[in-house]
Formats: sequence, C-alpha cells, structure tokens
Amino acid sequence: MTGLVLKLSPKERVLINGAVIENGDRRSRLSIVTPNANILRLRDAIHPEEANTPVKRVCYIAQLVLSGDVEKDEARLQLLRGIEQLSQVLTDEDSRDLLGKATAAVAASDYYYAMKQLRALMPRENRLLAAQYS
Repeated sequence: MTGLVLKLSPKERVLINGAVIENGDRRSRLSIVTPNANILRLRDAIHPEEANTPVKRVCYIAQLVLSGDVEKDEARLQLLRGIEQLSQVLTDEDSRDLLGKATAAVAASDYYYAMKQLRALMPRENRLLAAQYS
C-alpha cells in the first residue's frame, strides 16, 4: 500500500481534512491511503503572526489550503505568484530546485508537498535575513 505514513509522538496533534486528531499516550503510526487528503502536523503549523517573511508567507498560503481555510483554486494563483517572486531572489541551484518542485506540486494540487519544499527554504531565508541585518 502506498500513501503518506504519519509517525506520531504521544499526544501529538494532526489536522486531517479539517478534523484535529490527537494521538494517545504511546507513539503510533498512521497510514493515510486516501489520495489528496489534506494533512497538517500542528507542530509544523505557522501561526498568522509568524508569517512575517516572504518564504513563511508563501508557506502559510499552502497551509491554509491544507487546513481547509482557503479554496485550492483561490490559493493556486497566489502560491504560483509567491514562488515566482521567491525565484527572483533565491537564485542558487538548491533553492531553484526546491522552488521548481514546489511549483510542480502546486500544479498537481499537492499542497502538502509544496509546503514541505517551501519549508526547506526557511533556514536559507533566515541566514540571508541575518546577514542583511548584521
């Protein structure tokens, strides 16, 4: 069987298709076999006030799709525009690769994978911002 496998810590929460699910007292493993299920680990969630950098803002849009707060069609154009703007600034090969994968994921309506690729840019963005202000 293929699909997403979630490994949950005790008491960890996850949002699946709009429902918050909390794990019990032991570690567990869930296999999500439904294609296109919207899944978000709440420990990975970006709070609105934390979406204060370009990469975090684009990630936040993908997160809103996964949480069911924004329609996919509404978010698609915003995500693609945001990724395009990021690609004008993050021009190194690794960033381009991640942004290309995020673009392909948005085109395929795989918002979880798009968010995962975008999140991988956060440490790079943090270093660039730190260097700019030091």
